[in-house]
Amino acid sequence: MVSGDVARTPARTAGWAAASWIVLGAGLLTAVAVGVAAPATATRVYLLGVLVCCVAAAVGLRHNVAAGHRRPWLLLLSAQCLSLTGESVRLLVTSVDALAHTALTMIPNLVLLPNYLLLTAGVLDLLRRSRAAADDPARVDTLLVGVGAALVVWSLWVEPWFAADDRRWQNLVAALLPLAAALLLVIAMPVLLLTRVRTPALALFVASGVALLAADMVLAVRGWFVSGPGAIPMHVMGALVFVADTTNAACMLHPSVRVLTEQVQGRSRFLTKGRTAAITAALCVPTVLWVAAPPANNTFALVRAGLSLALIGVVVARVVRANNSRARAEQETRWQAEHDALTGLPNRDTVAATIDRWVARGDAPSRVSVLLLDLDRFKLINDHWGHEVGDELLRAVAGRIAAAVRAEDLVARVGGDEFIVALTGPAGEPVAEQLATRLLTALAAPLPLSVGAVDVTASIGVAHAAPQPHAAAPGNHASTPGSHPEPPEDHAAGRESALDLFRDADTAMYRAKDSGRNRYAVFDPRLRQGIQRRVELEGALRGALANGQLAVHYQPLVHLVTGRVDGFEALMRWTHPELGPVSPVEFIPVAEDTGLIVASGAWLLEEAAAQTQAWRAGSPVHVSVNLAVRQLREPGLADQVREILARTGLPAEGLWLEITESGFMEDPDTCLRTLHELAALGITLCIDDFGTGYSSLSYLQRLPVAIVKIDRAFVTGVGDGGPDEPIVRAVLAMSHALGHRVVAEGVETTVQRDWLRANGCDFGQGWLYGKPLPAADQTAALREPVSRP
Repeated sequence: MVSGDVARTPARTAGWAAASWIVLGAGLLTAVAVGVAAPATATRVYLLGVLVCCVAAAVGLRHNVAAGHRRPWLLLLSAQCLSLTGESVRLLVTSVDALAHTALTMIPNLVLLPNYLLLTAGVLDLLRRSRAAADDPARVDTLLVGVGAALVVWSLWVEPWFAADDRRWQNLVAALLPLAAALLLVIAMPVLLLTRVRTPALALFVASGVALLAADMVLAVRGWFVSGPGAIPMHVMGALVFVADTTNAACMLHPSVRVLTEQVQGRSRFLTKGRTAAITAALCVPTVLWVAAPPANNTFALVRAGLSLALIGVVVARVVRANNSRARAEQETRWQAEHDALTGLPNRDTVAATIDRWVARGDAPSRVSVLLLDLDRFKLINDHWGHEVGDELLRAVAGRIAAAVRAEDLVARVGGDEFIVALTGPAGEPVAEQLATRLLTALAAPLPLSVGAVDVTASIGVAHAAPQPHAAAPGNHASTPGSHPEPPEDHAAGRESALDLFRDADTAMYRAKDSGRNRYAVFDPRLRQGIQRRVELEGALRGALANGQLAVHYQPLVHLVTGRVDGFEALMRWTHPELGPVSPVEFIPVAEDTGLIVASGAWLLEEAAAQTQAWRAGSPVHVSVNLAVRQLREPGLADQVREILARTGLPAEGLWLEITESGFMEDPDTCLRTLHELAALGITLCIDDFGTGYSSLSYLQRLPVAIVKIDRAFVTGVGDGGPDEPIVRAVLAMSHALGHRVVAEGVETTVQRDWLRANGCDFGQGWLYGKPLPAADQTAALREPVSRP
């Protein structure tokens, strides 16, 4: 329970629930006593019981309802207290002489009128807090039941008053009280019709209103039998009023009363059995009343006709609202099925259907084109700032794309960070290529987001549905912003499906990414052949390890001063029985993308470690093995390496593990943690292909490496005064300053070897010292220098 800021506990909740049921049980017994006791005794018991109910309700509000939610209940409690005042006045009236009695009988009824105003105010406040007024179906059904109730009260109570010879005003007031109670229930109807959780407090609240309605109807009926032998005793009505007061007090005492002031989640879109019954009863009222209690004259008939027409009007309004609501729901469902919820752009199915229509139309001078745009490194943005910023970025990118295209072009989001632009243009003109350039330029400016300005680039693939008359020379068609290469010939003439265009544009997009990102590429049929080759390799590679098709070749790594072999780099080779020898340039990327590199890399490491341990019996050589990024991300890599060293007997100083700069940057935190674990084993770590990636001094300081391998691209020109010599000198100086040794890759000439040795390079590796060969062919290289100084 709560009292101000008092926290609820399960024990206190159960205690207040029990108190609510005790008050209800005691109140119902008291109501029976009021109904059967003598009038004088019944009145006194009634007044005492109502007083107890008021106190119980006040205590319940104090403990069950937070301070900011008490106002509607205070209004209802005030109405209950006013009812107690009115009945107290009625008790006083009974003690006045006969002459004054007739005039004073109006006082209790007049006192009760403000009671209904307070009740109405309290119920309206409840509805306002629950947002029930926003539920259109509930409001229409409420009005429908209300008009039906008004017709009943008019026909059964008000008409008889006007038709009677004795028009006592107290009888009219008694007749209008049921109408007031009925309208009050109608106002509260949205609370019952909404999708609110059913609670004991809600049931008690409804029961209180029904009991009050019954009491007022008894009062109205009693007004016509005041002096007759069949008069309804006053204390019977009092018993019904007391039931209303008791259930109201029990409602406020029950802990679930707080639910009635909470906002309702959802709307009453479905007709329940009770709701259907209430609507049906309201619609039957005119016919039943016309048969059971026909109007006494034409005036009364006109009034009933007016109320009946109002009832019909409400029914028509409900039908219209229901039809419009269904139409809006269907329209909204159709829109959701055809659009992306995040950006509001058309989705994949919508753009595919549009492209298929364009292609089927087959206008001779026009050509259908598709641009597939994929954001570069979008995952990094999501990981760094979270998915909310990622969604914000996607919306901003969608706006940039929509602003860059023509009015007749179609922009769609097809999932993740991919967008499609479909367009038509004159055959032979580079309309799609020009649009791709505009899109790259539009995305070059930073996007203002909630976290600040964010830079983003994109890779775009372009595919055409009709042949172009002007063919470009074969080659790489990836282009950066500002360039306008001649588009390649489209060899896919007769393409019939939008899915074909999507596939080809996706292929071209990956070509753009492989070419350096932030550019576009136009689809070429040779790209499809490359994909087919990749799929073929992937299928064959899955069984390569199990079928013994993989082998290890070793390339010498030579100490430049002594000319002796200091170690070997272990390289994986694959020979397929049908495909023949497959280049590592082809199958290693496939193995990394599919995850096969994890198992094959572990096999390579163990084979190389076992062979090197055998070589170390005659010479203390080491072996250098490349680690793929996928391997670095695998949990337990350090434990796996430790177990391999233990099985093969190779000491940790006999193993070098190589990583690439670009691979480290894809997941620096995970990779750095793994590298420190490997370094702790005593293994030598190397940076491979240094100079081709980020080549930052901070990375050399951050990584626990001991060897830097200079990429062959920089070694090729040394010794001849080439432009790369200053770069190599700088790498040598920087590495040695940090305490690292340096390996030069791709040493092929003595000129290169001599220049490297003269500038302090530690090791050399390349065809000058031997190409990669099986272990048996490399054993002889350990006996003597492979290259004389």
